[in-house]
Amino acid sequence: MTQTALAEIPPLIDDAQVADPIRRFLEYILNKREAGVPVVGLYCGYAPAEMIRAIGAVPVSLCAASQRTVPAAEAVLPANLCPMIKSSFGFIRTNTCFFFAASDAVIGETTCDGKKKMFELIAHLRPTHIMDLPQLPDEAGGLDRWQESVRKLQDFLEKTFQAALSADRLEAEIRETNRKNRLMDRFFAYLACRPIPVSWHEIYDVISLEHVTNGDEFQNLIEKVSSRLDQRIASGQFFGTSSSPRVLVSGCPVGGDACKVLQMIEEAGGVIVALEACSGMKNYFIRIEEDSGDPLRAVAESTLSIPCSCMTPNGRRLDLLDKMITRFSPDVVIDVVLHACHAYNVESHKIRNHIQDRHGLPCLKIETDYSHGDIEQIRTRVEALFESLETKK
Repeated sequence: MTQTALAEIPPLIDDAQVADPIRRFLEYILNKREAGVPVVGLYCGYAPAEMIRAIGAVPVSLCAASQRTVPAAEAVLPANLCPMIKSSFGFIRTNTCFFFAASDAVIGETTCDGKKKMFELIAHLRPTHIMDLPQLPDEAGGLDRWQESVRKLQDFLEKTFQAALSADRLEAEIRETNRKNRLMDRFFAYLACRPIPVSWHEIYDVISLEHVTNGDEFQNLIEKVSSRLDQRIASGQFFGTSSSPRVLVSGCPVGGDACKVLQMIEEAGGVIVALEACSGMKNYFIRIEEDSGDPLRAVAESTLSIPCSCMTPNGRRLDLLDKMITRFSPDVVIDVVLHACHAYNVESHKIRNHIQDRHGLPCLKIETDYSHGDIEQIRTRVEALFESLETKK
């Protein structure tokens, strides 16, 4: 089966912002602001979006993945700090993150030392709440401590927005999250196809829209997306061929300028079939317990189960990788680590050994930042990886 030229494949989400998905996201937030809906800026999935929606606000991920803002940050922060932290701070220092400007409050979390100290430098700009995240999730009392942190977030939201966060409203948002996660799982089913009818750009487009739509809006989107993907399959329109190397990307958040790695994979002839990285698919496999009688604890339990490398031991991440490899059948795993992200960097050794020993798959670690200086090096390493697959056939 030959690859259809990309220009011949109709857009998966065909609207006025087809050429600029960020503008689609911006328009949604602007419309919410104009309707008087408050905005809460987030930096991580450990901040429970269900609670923000239950208070009547809209959660939005803040800017954090551009080389352009790093120099401004390095005037204050150490140059050898994680680029995501530097970029985040640089956006705020240069006043170029619309989402931060639109936020009425900001929620941070203690996932790493660099982030929690960066939050100290911006806390005076917006009402800011830092969630104390226990990093031994299986330890007795860990969930209780996290539930108390989640309860303190409720206090912060109620005080900031002068509104009550009721158990019934939170229960309704739990159902909405589970509904959207099931819809996302329906979309992910297409990633298991060989050849694959979805590009990595489109995976991110759908994920970004999930963040800013309600259940009915997202269901309508998935219905349209599924119909178009069925049409692609019926007409033989795919990305790559049946023999294209199938890649699972794991590791640090891969967005913005870090997408150069995904672009190099595509240009080298590979197709991305799963994104285990923080900015990808992992949170959508979690289900929050419904009708538990204690929705606050149910939200706390679900968020604490997110398998980030800040957790130790992090067996849940290995379990998730096992499930993703079984479902999406990658030929290789590429583990992307941002410079100075020590937790993901150290854990990469365990990830590589697990993938090789349990699944017999090659695993390539790429350590990078948001600059373009290593693009050709990344290209060479990815091409060599794919050539080794050909040699083994």
